[in-house]
Amino acid sequence: MSPGEAAPEQTPYDLLGGETRVRALVDRFYALMDSEPAYADIRRLHPADLAGSTEKLFMFLSGWLGGPPLYFHAHGHPMLRARHLSFAIGARERDQWMACMQQAMNDCKVAPALQEALNDAFARTADHMRNRREHGTPGA
Repeated sequence: MSPGEAAPEQTPYDLLGGETRVRALVDRFYALMDSEPAYADIRRLHPADLAGSTEKLFMFLSGWLGGPPLYFHAHGHPMLRARHLSFAIGARERDQWMACMQQAMNDCKVAPALQEALNDAFARTADHMRNRREHGTPGA
């Protein structure tokens, strides 16, 4: 870098700690989902073997957080909502996913400011995945 050249801005991927920490977060997320009764509804949406789901979420988050676009290179555009339409996702599933990710971030010691920013982004994405009309709501 030459004098006067701005330092590159760190991405959430960098702030989280890169590949190793993103993988640790995803591994913890699925370990919690697989073991905690509080996440049983979202666990039922996944195959018995979580290895494929774990790898796909790692690849997706890598690019989504500003790191290497692994998912895009392997599978094309994520098209998250379209890829999740075959699963009944309502407020309960959204909230369980968010709680599971929050617990994983806490367990992985993600910095509070980064957790807050990620929670906001995860919440928007998780809410967009809802596709099930629920009692008392205008629709999905």
